[in-house]
Amino acid sequence: MNMPKKSHQKLTKEAEEYIEEIYRLQKRRGVARTSELAEKLDVALGSVTNTIESLERKGYVIHQPYRGVKLTEKGLRIALKILRKHRLAERFLTDMLKMSWIRVHEEACKLEHALTEEVTSKLEEALGNPKVCPHGNPIPTKNGEIKEVPAKPLPHSNLRKLVTVIRITDERNEILELLDTYNIKPGRKLSLIENNYANRYVRVCVGNSDIKLPWKTASAIWVGDVEENV
Repeated sequence: MNMPKKSHQKLTKEAEEYIEEIYRLQKRRGVARTSELAEKLDVALGSVTNTIESLERKGYVIHQPYRGVKLTEKGLRIALKILRKHRLAERFLTDMLKMSWIRVHEEACKLEHALTEEVTSKLEEALGNPKVCPHGNPIPTKNGEIKEVPAKPLPHSNLRKLVTVIRITDERNEILELLDTYNIKPGRKLSLIENNYANRYVRVCVGNSDIKLPWKTASAIWVGDVEENV
């Protein structure tokens, strides 16, 4: 007697948001801490714990107490699919609807859960197969491959060396609004002129301007080296 096949269990919107945020934090720091997830997702710590336990039972994450959460291979595949939809949605909003790069992250968070694989592929084709989102972060392929341009956080670059902004890894409105004020975007050249560890700020030279940025904001600016120094 043939047993009926199990139907594919669709992830909830909440589960997808957790997996996506775990990927982002894991990519930057090697692990996602539950306290950071609570802050990023604006939920109570108890809710994070319950959701993480559910994701772990289903094989999407591994949670080591006092160390943090990491995606399994299964979870990573899901995360890349979600990121693909999210970043293509951002490109659609900026390239076709002409929305500001500051605002598209939150809108793309809503759209990504509604996009099917077929629509996502058609959208990618209509956009001309972009490689990065408006914030410079790479768009995964439909096969789950992701190619990143080598880069490092701005505070880790050498003093007075000209670098190019490759990507902005924190896409919250308040971060992007500040960077937009100084025209700090992917492709912009700048140099680090002071790294004040004690007071948690950096000073950068952008064009002819000397700008002071909070350490947290500067750490979201990932840069790549260019040939000439200043």
